[in-house]
Amino acid sequence: MAKEQDFLKLIEAQRNIKKEEKFNGTFLQYLDVVKKNPEICDLAHKRLVKSIENKGISYLDPDTGRQRKIFDNDDIKVYDYFKDSFFGNERTIYKIMRFLNSAAHKGEESRQVLLLMGPVGAGKSAVTNHIKRALEMSAPVYYLDGCPIREEPLHLIPRSLRSKFEELLGVKIEGDLCPVCRYRLINEFNTKYEDFPVKTASFSERGRRGLAAVPPMDANSQDISVLIGTEDISKLDLYAEDDPRVLSLNGAFNVGNRGIVEMVEMFKNEIEFLHTIITATQEKQVPSPGKNNMIYFDGIILAHTNESEWNKFQSEHTNEAIMDRIVKVNVPYVLEVSQEERIYNKMLGMSDFNAHIAPHTLRVASMFSVMSRLKASNKVDPLTKMKIYNGDDVIEKGRVKKIDINDLRSESRDEGMKGISTRFIMKAIDNALSDSDNNLVTPVSVIHALQTQVSEQVINEDDRSRYLEILQKVVRDEYLRILETEIAKAFISAYSEQAQSLFDSYLDHAEAYTTHSKLKDQVTKEEMQPDENFLKTIEEQIGIVGSSRDGFRSDVTAFMFAKMRRGEKVTYDSYGPLREAIESYLISSVKDIARIVTKSKTRDEDQQEKYSEMVQTMIDDYGYNAKSAEEILQYASNNLWRDS
Repeated sequence: MAKEQDFLKLIEAQRNIKKEEKFNGTFLQYLDVVKKNPEICDLAHKRLVKSIENKGISYLDPDTGRQRKIFDNDDIKVYDYFKDSFFGNERTIYKIMRFLNSAAHKGEESRQVLLLMGPVGAGKSAVTNHIKRALEMSAPVYYLDGCPIREEPLHLIPRSLRSKFEELLGVKIEGDLCPVCRYRLINEFNTKYEDFPVKTASFSERGRRGLAAVPPMDANSQDISVLIGTEDISKLDLYAEDDPRVLSLNGAFNVGNRGIVEMVEMFKNEIEFLHTIITATQEKQVPSPGKNNMIYFDGIILAHTNESEWNKFQSEHTNEAIMDRIVKVNVPYVLEVSQEERIYNKMLGMSDFNAHIAPHTLRVASMFSVMSRLKASNKVDPLTKMKIYNGDDVIEKGRVKKIDINDLRSESRDEGMKGISTRFIMKAIDNALSDSDNNLVTPVSVIHALQTQVSEQVINEDDRSRYLEILQKVVRDEYLRILETEIAKAFISAYSEQAQSLFDSYLDHAEAYTTHSKLKDQVTKEEMQPDENFLKTIEEQIGIVGSSRDGFRSDVTAFMFAKMRRGEKVTYDSYGPLREAIESYLISSVKDIARIVTKSKTRDEDQQEKYSEMVQTMIDDYGYNAKSAEEILQYASNNLWRDS
């Protein structure tokens, strides 16, 4: 149990860290610090990149299968700072980091706006906020004490001496003094810049230090002062209009200097309001209020918008100057079911809900959301496309369906920019939880909640019909297929052992058949012919008949022995088509399952015992609780075995 002393230790430790980070000295002392550590002078883009990369960089694990199946064996760089917060966004994160890295090396991107464009609820704001948090976690920045824009102290060095100082310090000096600091240098320090005080400050959005946000503004209330600050009217009676002492540099570009200026829903602002971006990016300068000089700006302009606003903006040829200063990165919805499911798990973990989430509940929601985002393909149906995008094997006529994921993507270059949002799904899950009388949510209740929400929300009628069809037919049928297999596994004690035994027997007989050899009976040691009837019984489960049998048997044996040669473990689920055949065989061989699940009133003692064992297996092995297991079994009895 924590004591007062424990809390005090935490407080003091944090306070000591802050003390170590603080600097309070003269410009001359600051030069000595720079000489020892030139990185403290990094410009905004480089500082941000280092803050993110310092958390670690790795590559997508090839053993997971995602690299091969989803990314076509490309080396996918994974930034540890993002990987536990964003799922299925590797390409988007990579493009953002590519922009920032190029800008950090002072490429053309350093003079461009980074624009995140995507549909509502795709994560634009979340990514933006995460990037801003990275800057808040970076080391404090050194600045001229009293400077309203916390500028780099090296701006004090006269241009005539900069080349010599650059050589001595090992840094490149960019930028000029702001009007306020120039006035102070002359009038307070008599141009003795070596005496100018220097301090440190951390980045803080709340404290308006290096992080600023510009919300969309009504055309009638837009004022450039939001970006560049104002003149203090109360001081105009005391000083001339061009006197820096009248300046109140509290605009977004002043606050965000050396950090990030976020343009929220950027294109909802009038074009005139955005013209400041041109000089801020290309010239790295922003106007000062009144009649003072331009002010150097070292910052990242990070904007976001939706597709309709972007299309409207780029359709106007008068916007070309700003368009030329924008690098657009699409932030689409996630198209991998498994990654979408991780998002829901994360969001539920952040809520106060502590309800029981039955197995497959979030999977069902994820299937619906992903399929709503997919465009129609000439090559495959929506369910097959969803599975391929998820890296799943699609079995057709006993073979893994060979479809190039890149061919599917090439059909729809902007896929993922429309469809059901994550927020929509979470609201449906929340509704299902709120409507539950027993603190429980199941796939059935979520499907119902989604149907209700689709029916009630303001949605285009064509989309509404399509979404309902996905829910009522595709998702429901796929869930029933999953459920049937799972119940069978729960019903059959030692399911895996039985499946493995069938697999081993099939492999032995298939090998003997293809090599025209005999088998040796394990008990009698007698040689015998391969049992072709047994092979046919398994193969028929997935439609392997006639002349296709020989090819299938050859494929299975070749595949398995290739795995063995590589030293890989061979199990019944190693080869997708054969796994599906074995599972179908086991399910079809269980004649009693329907009667035991459905006829609760007429179960005899043995059947009731088997039912109880099955429920317990669902609880122990698959993650159900007693209530959810019973509800799901009741649903199965009403939908899987009506004719039993």
